[in-house]
Amino acid sequence: MAPEEENPAIEHDEVMRKEEDDDEEEEKVGQGMPEPQDSPAIEQEEVAKEEEEEDQGIPQPIDSPAMEFEKVKKEEEEEDQGMSGPLDSYPVMKNEEVKKEEDEEDQGIPQPLGSPAMGYEKITKEEEEEEYQEKPQFVDSPAIDEVAEAKAQILAAKREKILDACRRRDIEELQSLAESPGGLLTDALRQHAWPVLLGVPVRFSSDDAGEKPSNFADDDTVRLAASDPDYGSWKTLPPHSEEGQVQLDVDRAFVYYPDYHSDDERARQKDELSALILSVLRRHPYLSYFQGYHDICQVLLLVLPPPLRSPAMARLSTLRIRDFMLPNLEAAIAQLRLIPDILRAADPPLWRHLSRTEPFFALSGTLTMYAHDVQSLGEIARLFDVLLAREPVFSVYMFARIVLDRRAELFDTPSDEPEMLHSILSKLPQPLDLDALVARTCALAARHPPEALASWRRGISASSVLKTARSTRACAGQSVAVGEYYFSRQVLELRRAETRARLARMAWRYRRPAAAVGFAVAFGVLAYWMRKSSLSAGPLGYMVAVFSGWWHEV
Repeated sequence: MAPEEENPAIEHDEVMRKEEDDDEEEEKVGQGMPEPQDSPAIEQEEVAKEEEEEDQGIPQPIDSPAMEFEKVKKEEEEEDQGMSGPLDSYPVMKNEEVKKEEDEEDQGIPQPLGSPAMGYEKITKEEEEEEYQEKPQFVDSPAIDEVAEAKAQILAAKREKILDACRRRDIEELQSLAESPGGLLTDALRQHAWPVLLGVPVRFSSDDAGEKPSNFADDDTVRLAASDPDYGSWKTLPPHSEEGQVQLDVDRAFVYYPDYHSDDERARQKDELSALILSVLRRHPYLSYFQGYHDICQVLLLVLPPPLRSPAMARLSTLRIRDFMLPNLEAAIAQLRLIPDILRAADPPLWRHLSRTEPFFALSGTLTMYAHDVQSLGEIARLFDVLLAREPVFSVYMFARIVLDRRAELFDTPSDEPEMLHSILSKLPQPLDLDALVARTCALAARHPPEALASWRRGISASSVLKTARSTRACAGQSVAVGEYYFSRQVLELRRAETRARLARMAWRYRRPAAAVGFAVAFGVLAYWMRKSSLSAGPLGYMVAVFSGWWHEV
């Protein structure tokens, strides 16, 4: 098919159309109309106009030709100085802008969202997050979870052992558990264990149900094996002679613990404490009250349920702290005399350093089973675990251990300042690492048993609780009547000791006249004997005759 020929008429029309368009553009230029934006002449005119407006303070649009021209010109100047790339890519300018924006941020000037400083902060934050992710995390660590789970299993196993030992009345097992870290763990478990250690006749709800030791319920309760018909009847008994002092001490109770929400709650607790003390003293009027007794009762009050408090406190008073409830404190001071002997056996240099200091610094601690000095209920309850599980002399060894642990501090004080040393030793160090203290005290008692101490053999009465309760199991098997018997024997020993002391004081007071009378009586006996014997002749007989004549004249 032949190619189409070009139409001359069409070509002529196109040429005419272009000429008309050119004529229209020339007319617009002549009338002052702007040229298209890509025209160089128009761009130069616009740049000149925008520069004039900028000099007059008229703001320019962001994408105006003048702004573009200045930006290009500035970039060319920076390229001539050896810099390349856009302005935002220069490290030096970046640092300056970041520094400027940081200063403005310190002054409280908000920064634009895409500023270099904001970018820098974002990079720094990302780096910190990466570093944090690289570090080992402990919160959600599987290893920590495994340790916590293992610890929980150990505590659960120990709890079952405690309950099992209580159900079997296994004193030795309870003693071992009380000495281990954490002691008897909780007050709920102590409500089972303490009565068993003190020999209070109790029954558990699991005993009636016949449950196995491993199936103890959380609500397993403890109660007296037989109801006490005299419980509450103490109010009708004659008042004790020291009830006035009891009330004064009760008013000062509950200073450190627990944290009561109201004064009414504290007053109610004080009434319960007063009732507990008076119930023991009125039922056993031979016991003498001592200041600090209320501190011991306070601990039992806060741990044990109401029906068990008075029986437990009565057994504790008559069988374990009887020496402190005698008419005087001679038996308590005899216990303190064991401390220098323990120090002498364990640390002779320290014993010599403290030889001028009397052991009365330990009176408050041993007298109150440390309840007066320990200011946390959790700590004193844990301490009571081992003090009730071990024999009474363990309390003395514990204070000796505390003294040994303060060796460096004590050597910093001269030995010729016994008052200063007494002041240091009379206050327990804070805080106390109870588990470590219990372990070290057990080791000390095992290395230097009381039978090896001289003051144990000479100064401790056979009726003292230190000897009658030498075994915790034997003490738990004794009755309150046995404690009263030993109490009467101790009182008799104290009276005899007081009589001997009174005669010794009289003899010392009248030692000069007594010596003269004794010499005269002895000489008279000698003269009578010589007169009857063959020795009456000779010089000796003559001297006797002269002295006899002189004596009769006098």
